[in-house]
Amino acid sequence: MKKIKVLNLYAGLGGNRKLWKDVEVTAIENNESIAKAYKQFFPNDRVIIDDSISYLIENYKMFDFIWASPPCQSHSRIRFASAKRGSYIVKIPDLRLYELILFLKHYYDGFWVVENVIPFYKPIIKPTTKIGRHYFWSNKDLSSINIKDRNSNQIIGNDTLYGFNIKNLNINIRKDQVIRNLHNPIIGKHIFDEIFGELK
Repeated sequence: MKKIKVLNLYAGLGGNRKLWKDVEVTAIENNESIAKAYKQFFPNDRVIIDDSISYLIENYKMFDFIWASPPCQSHSRIRFASAKRGSYIVKIPDLRLYELILFLKHYYDGFWVVENVIPFYKPIIKPTTKIGRHYFWSNKDLSSINIKDRNSNQIIGNDTLYGFNIKNLNINIRKDQVIRNLHNPIIGKHIFDEIFGELK
């Protein structure tokens, strides 16, 4: 059976991709140390250190499925509340999230999913579904599942989460943040199976 060619944008450590089968994955990550860690977990994936949007625009036609999880900090309800209290610097919401959705919706002919946290504002584009603390936009109808994520405030850099442990890896940003950014592999598999299940 032909493998599904997947583009995994803003790949991080690859939590979303952990349970995917019969795939040929190209992962894009702009942080070199995180990209190297991803490669240790998924040695058969092609890992490219690049800007996700730039790579997408030049290569989107090469893939059957695109998953994108752009940075969520500027949309986060927790960060917004903390910034209002003065605990964090105020951030302007990064609207490239919606530029990405619009690009995929209008230019890309394959299946796609964009994931982000439930924002502190009403989403500019209505999401396809909500799972846990996250919204998902897609060109495929997606159902929700009941799943409880671990409280991110309790996660530290030495933790093992979803089978990922980076305690001994050389990562040049806060390890607790890297672990907190991991996607639950069960959600990644649920969405992948909903899109491709009937094709297998």
